[in-house]
Amino acid sequence: MTHAGLKSFARVALLGAGLVLLAGCSIFGGTDDETNNANKDAAAYRERSVEHIYADGWKAIEAGAWVLCAAQFNEVDRQHPYSVWARRAMLISAFCSYQANAYPMAIATADQYIALHPGSNEVAYAFYIKAISLYEQIVDIGRDQSNTEGALVALQDVVQRFPDTEYARDATLKIDLTNDHLAGKEMAVGRYYLNRGDFIGAINRFRTVVDQYQTTPQIAEALERLCEAYYSLGLDSEAQTAAAVLGKNYPGSAWYRNSYNILKGRNLRPTEDKGSWISKAFRRVL
Repeated sequence: MTHAGLKSFARVALLGAGLVLLAGCSIFGGTDDETNNANKDAAAYRERSVEHIYADGWKAIEAGAWVLCAAQFNEVDRQHPYSVWARRAMLISAFCSYQANAYPMAIATADQYIALHPGSNEVAYAFYIKAISLYEQIVDIGRDQSNTEGALVALQDVVQRFPDTEYARDATLKIDLTNDHLAGKEMAVGRYYLNRGDFIGAINRFRTVVDQYQTTPQIAEALERLCEAYYSLGLDSEAQTAAAVLGKNYPGSAWYRNSYNILKGRNLRPTEDKGSWISKAFRRVL
């Protein structure tokens, strides 16, 4: 998947025999796997000028041969280390690895750039490549979410370090999606505990959603599930508070109607206890 932020750096990366500006988006269209076999031996070690290596890299890009392209630009650092072109080539290599879905390689190359050139004008792009590569590896909520957590940290890093860049704007959108994904994982585990009658375990999961992911679409269900779990434990005041906070924030939702009907089982009504952690959590965010 191509992102505007990824393209923006590529437009100013230097390529070709004359080290001219890389311009236009047409180079990002190649996806035919067969092209990855083009010029197979082009990246094999043989001493070449920077211009020659960049020209070979350009051919690989035009062919959509992203793995080969990454290898070509790695050659710049191998044959012409410590040059400005080696620094630029490292970022182009990271981009090509990303395009090839070789995310671990893209991350490793981006990390190398960050370690070697932390004060570079282009270091924001390296942070962004790393964040996006982690983001692309997010898996469904039924599996381990370590990549998701890593992606969130990396995306937040982009926003905090480079707030006025297009990378930060894109990262902000992906932070929201990543938080929703993590909240979804907590909800799935919480429902599992609730169905098994492990109400304490369920409450702990739903509380995490309320405390950490309150701006996600999962919050209304989390409050309803808290009402259900507390009601099942006989903790009526907390159940009433969950329903009251839910009604205040999502008055027309099916989740509020469900919680209202749950309380009716003991002739209770939604009533907010201002001392409850649920009430305090919402006041803290608001």
